Amino acid sequence: MPSTSGCASITAGRLAELALASAYSSAISPLRAPSCLLVDLSDACGTETPGLQPRLRQWLAAQAGPVIGIGGSQAARQGIGAACDLVLDDDKGLSTLLDNIHQAPIAAMTLVQVLRATEQIPAAQALTVESLAYSTLQSGADFRRWSVAHPPQPQRILADDAPPLLIERRGGTLEIRLNRPSSRNAMSIEMRDALVEAFELAVIDDGIRHIEVSGLGACFCTGGALEEFGTAADPAAAHAVRSLRLPAATLLRSTATTRFHVHGACIGSGIELPAFAHHLSASPGSFFHLPEIHFGLIPGAGGCVSIPRRIGRQRTAYLALSARRINTATALEWGLIDEITPATVR
Repeated sequence: MPSTSGCASITAGRLAELALASAYSSAISPLRAPSCLLVDLSDACGTETPGLQPRLRQWLAAQAGPVIGIGGSQAARQGIGAACDLVLDDDKGLSTLLDNIHQAPIAAMTLVQVLRATEQIPAAQALTVESLAYSTLQSGADFRRWSVAHPPQPQRILADDAPPLLIERRGGTLEIRLNRPSSRNAMSIEMRDALVEAFELAVIDDGIRHIEVSGLGACFCTGGALEEFGTAADPAAAHAVRSLRLPAATLLRSTATTRFHVHGACIGSGIELPAFAHHLSASPGSFFHLPEIHFGLIPGAGGCVSIPRRIGRQRTAYLALSARRINTATALEWGLIDEITPATVR
């Protein structure tokens, strides 16, 4: 594997030697190069030794940054590769991935740590871990730099006379439609609070057995309203707000069956929240995007919890670290969505 600046690169065969030499300390650091570890899985000789794999897995999980496996046989991917944070077929697109990690190494480290920690814990508790990590990054240098270049401007959010949601009760079904097409249904504070209230209704009303969510306008949701990023008093207060007013957390408390239909741009929270649905359909031409690494952040609307429960930890890490957009065909193949179908027009 060619040498990559800012990233340690080893063969899987040398993994045991490195792990034993450094005990359980990290060979990489977000505070200095190298900030990630590349493992060439095409040479996994020696890693299948009985009793060695658990130690190697433990060492890989202790790395303070992303561990990226490349290539390798199916056996290698199911062995040492399963302990990597993500696995690529080859080095195509690797440069973009590494550039993003290099630009926001602490966010990259935090992302993989959250995904590792929350993989086996209940979703409600995992949301708390995500929020704590997201809040920590809000006080970090990368997000501060982004905030200086993009200062909060909540007054620039387009105002609408209509309510942020259109809500209709049809027997045991609660229909919710995002109703801010002029701002591409960005997840503003207004939209967030309206969703929390709508989902709270489903929690307290046992007669609501089904929740259906869709959006009006050109797209389902372009994610958090960037004009409001950084308006919280401080990161601790931001975590407190998310603990009280997170739509995903409220939705999880409902026993109703949930169906989301998305279309167009589904960015950030525009896919993080729908991924909690029991059934998620998308219109042809939709695309899905997690851009938070460019802000020095991680997905903070539940995406570190909902998305890996659909597509796995490794693909989630890839989506978040590469900031790659994927189309409906890829989303369906991976299991991010359940169906491609046009929206039903009433």
